[in-house]
Amino acid sequence: MIPRVHKRGSRTIGLLHYLYGPGTHEEHTDPHLVAAWDSLAPDPGRDTEATLKELQQLLDQPVDALPSGRRPDQHVWHLSVRAAPEDPVLSDEQWADIARRMVAATGIAAGDDPAACRWAAVRHADDHIHIIATTVREDGRKPRLHNDAARSQAEARLIEADYGLRRLNPGDKTAAQRPTSAERHKAERTGRTRTPREELRETVRRAVAGAASDAEFFDRLDASGLLVVRRVAPSGDLLGYKVALPDDRNKDGEPIFYAGAKLAPDLSLPRIRERYGSDGAADDTAAEHPRGAGHGGAERPAPSQARRTASGAVWTALLVIDQGDDGAAAAQIADAGELLDALAKTSAAHTRRELGDAASAFERASRSHIRAERQQDRVLRQAARDLVRGGPALGRGEDGAGTAMVIDMLFFLVITAAAWHARNGHAQQAAAARQAAEHLRAAYRNAAVAPLGVLQERGRRLALPLQRRYGSAVREAVPDLAQRLLDEAGWPALAATLAEAEAAGHEVVPLLTEAASRRELDTAESMSDVLVWRLRRLADLPAAPAAGSPPRSATASAVRSRRASVPGQGGAEQSRPAPGR
Repeated sequence: MIPRVHKRGSRTIGLLHYLYGPGTHEEHTDPHLVAAWDSLAPDPGRDTEATLKELQQLLDQPVDALPSGRRPDQHVWHLSVRAAPEDPVLSDEQWADIARRMVAATGIAAGDDPAACRWAAVRHADDHIHIIATTVREDGRKPRLHNDAARSQAEARLIEADYGLRRLNPGDKTAAQRPTSAERHKAERTGRTRTPREELRETVRRAVAGAASDAEFFDRLDASGLLVVRRVAPSGDLLGYKVALPDDRNKDGEPIFYAGAKLAPDLSLPRIRERYGSDGAADDTAAEHPRGAGHGGAERPAPSQARRTASGAVWTALLVIDQGDDGAAAAQIADAGELLDALAKTSAAHTRRELGDAASAFERASRSHIRAERQQDRVLRQAARDLVRGGPALGRGEDGAGTAMVIDMLFFLVITAAAWHARNGHAQQAAAARQAAEHLRAAYRNAAVAPLGVLQERGRRLALPLQRRYGSAVREAVPDLAQRLLDEAGWPALAATLAEAEAAGHEVVPLLTEAASRRELDTAESMSDVLVWRLRRLADLPAAPAAGSPPRSATASAVRSRRASVPGQGGAEQSRPAPGR
């Protein structure tokens, strides 16, 4: 059940006309009163002799009784209460009880208060009611409406339990501001699938991802095609910003601007600056000379290399969340949101939609009341920056396989974030992270089908003695999960990866043991897929399988070096250092 306190108004009759009218799209059916401050209140919906004017005058009577100088300008209070889509249709009597509980909980009218405010609850659809009240009590005093939105939410949780309705997660005031009903209706009228507020939030989020300075952030905003206005102090210091879509205008033809903080709590300029560095506002040279080695100053990384680096960064973040304190974990989770935005922004067409949906869902999981200690680590932000600077991936070859690799790692990070939020009582954030994980599953399937298909075919072509030996290696490295791995459809791809790793000079059993121990496997949809990407990263193999089969000489040499360790062959296996580990 979703209660929403709307913006205060000044015209009781105007709101009544809307509540009893046909709606903006003829969506209102049978508008009628289900409850009111007085059981004898007129109902213009069901009583042909009652009028809206009569109901308005009765509601406004305590307001009009005050001297004109004491009357509040915005005296119309409005609360809508909506049931979840899967809830049963409630009767008028049940909605009347819910209305009385809401006006009591919010401070409009306690049941035993004869001098309370006047109110009326109107139903014009199966799934919700509207409560209109005037904010002057019968005794002329103002009601105590402080924190009325939070109190309505708390009462909604109790109503859900009492009526057996869907239990919604309680909010913690860290969510992005939802579009207003007017914004939603305007989007419908103009044929938009999303409101301008939602479009702007996504565009600004992606502009922030990996940005290292105000200059870079605003350059990205300008390049995105948004209208951008900077708020500058008389001293010349930049204080804030606001953005608008070029084609979203008011009745006077002027652009409708939104400040960053009105899009999401962490998109205000001060909060964005916390991400840059310790001084909170990195200088403009950061855009040309990013922090971190490995890319030769301003040299741009290749999309495939950026994805490989991102995979390692995600693994580092997982360790921090598992072992670090809550502030450090919150920073990693927030930065994971930036990495998702950067990956969605630069992904190929066949993965772009699901990655974008994953990033949008995870946005809610990136904020909580635990403040992110961003000084702890900036590896994920640098990885996001490299993805953006590397540019779009083609989705084929090494780019496509690298995308599959980083998505596989991100899935575990998002699941870990969901568990962390759940431990800390962040129900909405945990649910959002789980939703993001489902989108990542779908994106992974699209990204992995080609590279894994190549590996599958190579694994099937491996000589039977090699297949058996790699099967024995699996039984030795992960005895509890070995049979499941060998029975999976993805086993040939894992066998082919083991062959590549061995040809590159790695000892198969220790490498496989390390890959399996890095994180639990038994909850994975495909354990063999997970191990393929872990092994390729640990062994420093290309994300995409190299053209052709593994070199015959390397494979033959590996077989000869292993004979001593195969039962019945005698001798002892010689240990070799594993490069790239």
